[in-house]
Amino acid sequence: MTPIRLALAAALVALAPHSAGAEPLARQLFGAQPRPTQGASEPIGSYSRGCAAGLVALPESGPTWQAMRLKRNRNWGQPELVAYLQDLSAFAATLPGWRGLYIGDLSQPRGGPMTGGHASHQIGLDADIWMLPATRLDLSQKQREKISSISIRTEDQTRVNRNWTPQHAALLRAAASDPRVDRVFVAAAAKLAMCATATRADTAWLQKIRPIYGHNEHFHVRLKCPPGARHCEGQKPTVAELSKGGNGCDETLTWWVTTYLEELRHPPKRPKPSGPPPKTAKTYVMSDLPAQCQNVLSAR
Repeated sequence: MTPIRLALAAALVALAPHSAGAEPLARQLFGAQPRPTQGASEPIGSYSRGCAAGLVALPESGPTWQAMRLKRNRNWGQPELVAYLQDLSAFAATLPGWRGLYIGDLSQPRGGPMTGGHASHQIGLDADIWMLPATRLDLSQKQREKISSISIRTEDQTRVNRNWTPQHAALLRAAASDPRVDRVFVAAAAKLAMCATATRADTAWLQKIRPIYGHNEHFHVRLKCPPGARHCEGQKPTVAELSKGGNGCDETLTWWVTTYLEELRHPPKRPKPSGPPPKTAKTYVMSDLPAQCQNVLSAR
């Protein structure tokens, strides 16, 4: 979306009627912002409930990367995230068959809840990286809207498929080994494949690889709160606590290819929750976010 269209969208959101006493949705307000705030960078709040000041753009193309789906205007991140992605893409370019990385969503220009697609990515410290090897780095903007990534797991979600390569394993290891990284989300099948060859020396980085649904065509990197970021809330529990000091190749991993899949096929009967549904990124209003986010939203 062009800056002119984004500015128009912001105006329409501001003028849109709302029910008496109701606040506009935070995702509409932040999604309409075409540019970041000026000044110092700062992540505010948590990965799934916050905003961000002073974000910088990951350049649309670089020597070892290309940002994808540019119309979304989600190639903004904390300076630490942009530097990390450039470093990881340089490593990827050393892998056979890879010239670098195709990089998906980071954050919106001022972070905050997104208009669609993510619950997190709100403070400029999350990024999605495609599983598709970047074999060319001269894709046009139009081509970047049409091209798709590849899945690295089977349809039944229990194991990796023929798209999975040693290069994917090496890339994930490099991604998780960086001290700036808090955790890396990926399909359970990928972690199972890495656990099959793990040694005790792999514990520190492998415990950062966290299985989750839906991450078969990309992996999601989450950085730690930068030093001195006093309004940034780190994720709890830590990966060491989740893994009980181990590498995470345990029953919590096998759950994803046993109980989780069985419950997808045969959903268990559970009592209907009472009271209003819990707030989510889709339903947050500004009063649900940290107070500093109002200043981020209104800043010029």
